[in-house]
Amino acid sequence: MGTDGPDVVFSAKGLELRLLGPLKLVRRGVAVPLPPSRKVRALLAYLAVTPGSVPRQRLCDLLWQVPSDPRGELRWSLSKIRSLMETDGRKRVITADDRISLDLEGCDVDVRYLLEARRRGVRNLDLEVLRTIAGRCGGDLLEGVEIDNSPAFEHWLTSVRSEFRLYALEIAAEIGKRTPIGGEDGLPAARQWLDLAPLDADANIRFLAELSHRRMSDACARHLDAAARLFADEGEDFAPIQEAWERLRPLPRQPAVVTVSDGVGKPPEPTHMTVSRRASIAVMPFRELVAGPAGRHDLGSAVAHDVISKLARLRSLFVIARGSVFAIAGAKLELPEIGRRLGVDYVATGFLEQHELGIGVTVEVAEAATARIVWTEQFEARSAERFALVDEISNSIVSSIAAEIENEERNRAILKHPDSLDAWEAYHRGLWHMFRFTAEENERAAEFFRLSTRLDPTFSRAHAGLSFTHWQRAFQRWGDRDGEIRHALKAAGQSLLVDDQNPAAHWSMGRALWLTGDHDQAVRELEHSVHLSPNFALGHYALAFVHSQSGDPNAAIAASDHSRLLSPYDPLLFGMLGTRAIALIRLGAFEEAATWAVKAAARPNAHVHILAIAAHCLALAGRISEARSFAAKIRLQNPDYRTDNFLDAFHFTPEVIGQYREAAVLVGLDT
Repeated sequence: MGTDGPDVVFSAKGLELRLLGPLKLVRRGVAVPLPPSRKVRALLAYLAVTPGSVPRQRLCDLLWQVPSDPRGELRWSLSKIRSLMETDGRKRVITADDRISLDLEGCDVDVRYLLEARRRGVRNLDLEVLRTIAGRCGGDLLEGVEIDNSPAFEHWLTSVRSEFRLYALEIAAEIGKRTPIGGEDGLPAARQWLDLAPLDADANIRFLAELSHRRMSDACARHLDAAARLFADEGEDFAPIQEAWERLRPLPRQPAVVTVSDGVGKPPEPTHMTVSRRASIAVMPFRELVAGPAGRHDLGSAVAHDVISKLARLRSLFVIARGSVFAIAGAKLELPEIGRRLGVDYVATGFLEQHELGIGVTVEVAEAATARIVWTEQFEARSAERFALVDEISNSIVSSIAAEIENEERNRAILKHPDSLDAWEAYHRGLWHMFRFTAEENERAAEFFRLSTRLDPTFSRAHAGLSFTHWQRAFQRWGDRDGEIRHALKAAGQSLLVDDQNPAAHWSMGRALWLTGDHDQAVRELEHSVHLSPNFALGHYALAFVHSQSGDPNAAIAASDHSRLLSPYDPLLFGMLGTRAIALIRLGAFEEAATWAVKAAARPNAHVHILAIAAHCLALAGRISEARSFAAKIRLQNPDYRTDNFLDAFHFTPEVIGQYREAAVLVGLDT
């Protein structure tokens, strides 16, 4: 890689190699499929991280101790790397004097930013540069590249991982120290520092300072309790944190008063400002019922670590860091005690079984205080590759946990009186109303999202939810379209200002931009939302929605399928199914489109535009009688609804508009 390193300049053009987190190779913005061989991946990563050239014999000793022809294995692996890296006509695998190196000139390699920051000294870099490096360099080095029976490589990987964790911690600590307390970036910076160093007294004090500044006294108390137990378990001195808290403790003040009405058009009732919070969860290592190769029991820990990382990237829950969870994992504590020590609302536990075709995992999420099981499910993953197994099974678990806890929180919020809601509960009360998809319920949802943002102006998802209600009003023509678009953009912008690393913020901005007709910028925002969190189902669905009308119909189908894989019982399932139908119409697959459209219309909360998709798709498929029955349902909901309303809501191409107008004539929706 060279000893000097690049300037700290960020570019996503050309070839990108991502070594922090799961290994990824990206060419011109498109992920390149990697060979299934773990040793090819390990060799690529080792050459990318190691400066200068490496003797062939060193590589053979590192990765091939068993084969009779290690140099032949090395040649084969290098040929695979050449096919990946040398597509631009430039020779990147350099062999000379029985030594091998990678030419990464012009490549964007994430670890180089950490190395350059380390070389220059993190204190000498601008805060914004540090934030950009931290945002691009998340995750452990070479996750999923572990190789059985290669102790030399495992020793190297363990050593280098520790080195890069230290670099990442230095950057997080410097960001935490320099970010102003109480600013929009203050709490995320403090949390990131604490996640990487849960036993660092300064990190704990910085986190408490953020909570105290925001008057989040309940969260302060929970963190103090959890931190005190963790420090005691590890034999660390908690006194400096306790002393700092005595200085930070806010003076009592009278609660502020905000208002929310009990119904549309009714006079508002006063409600007192409450403590802001997020539901919190600890994901414990999954027990393995049968040991892995050579008696190892690490696959359950690997799955739990992946689930923790992906849940945290969703930013919808407060996820306890891996270090804190694993520190008490061996104590065999009951769920209520785990909840007390870590200060969490929910605990996820489970067990894992390995079999010839893959693995099976049974997961439970329980309410920590009562040990009541909220949700349980079994998952299966089949793959010959360890990394693929962990990735597949963790994706399913993450999406299910997030959806089930959100559903539980919505149900809790709906049972509480509006004047007793905190910001988190008001947000979930808003979701409950929003997913009814009527004008009246949409207005109620907006009221609760506004309440949530008043109670906690830093709650990014509440601003995103408010943006969505304005989006609905514009899309459904429930109000002044231009005015609602402006409000949708404003709320989405506020969501981004509060937390630009939240996938929901970019999702709301992408949808709002689509309303303006800016297709390309909308796609960029939505792609960024799923880049921040690949498990964010709504981001994938919104991409399907945009592509299905005037973008790439095949990309729309893939995104729709992936969104349903991540969230098979999503409240917006009707939209996920409907966008697939729209994309199929553009591909000329009318009969298949009709099948998917009927599935979409069968969802209980499907709105009138979804019924219109079914009517038009069925007509194009020649199923006129069924199409007319859906047209009749549309008239019952909205007697004035016509195809013009349908076409005005979406951004179809001229060719597709012509097809839909022909269908409208067949079912009587043209006049």
